[in-house]
Amino acid sequence: MSRQNVADLPAFIAVARERSFTKAAAKLGISQSALSHTIRAFEERLGVRLLTRTTRSVAPTEAGERLLRSAGPRFDEIEAELEALSELREKPAGTIRITASDHAVRWLLWPKLSAFLPSYPDIQVEIAVDNALTDIVAHRFDAGVRFGEQVEKDMIAVRIGPDLRSAVVGAKSYFARHGRPMTPHDLVDHLCINLRLLAQGGLYAWEFEKDGHEINVRVEGQLVFDSIFPALDAALAGFGLAYLPEDVARPHLADGRLTRVLENWCPPWPGYRLYYPSRRQPTSAFALLVDALRHRG
Repeated sequence: MSRQNVADLPAFIAVARERSFTKAAAKLGISQSALSHTIRAFEERLGVRLLTRTTRSVAPTEAGERLLRSAGPRFDEIEAELEALSELREKPAGTIRITASDHAVRWLLWPKLSAFLPSYPDIQVEIAVDNALTDIVAHRFDAGVRFGEQVEKDMIAVRIGPDLRSAVVGAKSYFARHGRPMTPHDLVDHLCINLRLLAQGGLYAWEFEKDGHEINVRVEGQLVFDSIFPALDAALAGFGLAYLPEDVARPHLADGRLTRVLENWCPPWPGYRLYYPSRRQPTSAFALLVDALRHRG
């Protein structure tokens, strides 16, 4: 294989994985037109089409899929080895990519990172805020943050936060108009603010438990969000009941802007874990970050 083909392989791998010239170009730090030219020249030298392009999508051809399967992991190994060279530096260095939900970032990751990063100026952390269950291997993240029961069993999981509780809350103006639910079953007669699960595409069923009895309730209302923070704003404005992490609702419960119901139906549940592939060879930078995030309560 010519040196030019070897040089162009990373460009092909980026486009094939991202399924987008725009995203791949941004990731590689080059213009979209330059990337498109590189891929065309690469295909011409090989004499085979690697990508199928339409106005809306990009996808590998059969030949492209074969090349991606064979060459992609090898280039990942090379990148990992190059990154491992940072171990020879006096100071830990490197970029660590993490995917996490908006709640985990705001409530847990950022407070810990803001205390950790000033001591390690050569460590960069890139966080993708994502409420879907992203495949961290396919999207080349170093780690993800999810609830304990959401982590796949072949991953290493590190507890980074305390147990959590949910809270069903509403504004006083809402309860003045609609009254209060006394049991989870009563929620079917209330306006509730729904949360859409991006991974499955459906609406989240509110989960309750009392005396070992579990109930999942599918609620209805005028509003559906894919994030808990606009749901909080809608609840504060009196548009319905919201099902939120207790820590998000706590300041507004304290100042009286929100009122809590069904509290005895909301027991604690396992909190966040940082997870990463078991086969990953941690760099010193990654190991330091994991230790900084580890829950010690």
